[in-house]
Amino acid sequence: MINKVMLLGRLGKEPEVRYTQDGSMVVNFSLATDESYKKDGEKVQKTEWHKIVVFGKLAEICAKYLNKGSLVYVEGKIQTRSWEDKGTKRYITEIVASTMKMLDKKEENPEPETDTPF
Repeated sequence: MINKVMLLGRLGKEPEVRYTQDGSMVVNFSLATDESYKKDGEKVQKTEWHKIVVFGKLAEICAKYLNKGSLVYVEGKIQTRSWEDKGTKRYITEIVASTMKMLDKKEENPEPETDTPF
């Protein structure tokens, strides 16, 4: 079975940094992807928003180098989790990123100086 997602889009806001109880960094950000098509002879553009979560060393790179509007390629898997909130069961579906590549021009968003593959 395969659970793989590939997205190319722009960050909708600044990445949000959190830490787990053991001190590991977790970064969340929203990623917008666009598609356009013709409907009744007119161009229609649709934006889809994706919730991205990143862990570990890749999270540190995202926190340091990504900003609102950054163009990035993300690979990962779809994950749905649930929790109780005041007696109501809540759900969230997000992309757990395993790979991220910054696609902005170097002067706009410099590449990290690291040997860590991403």
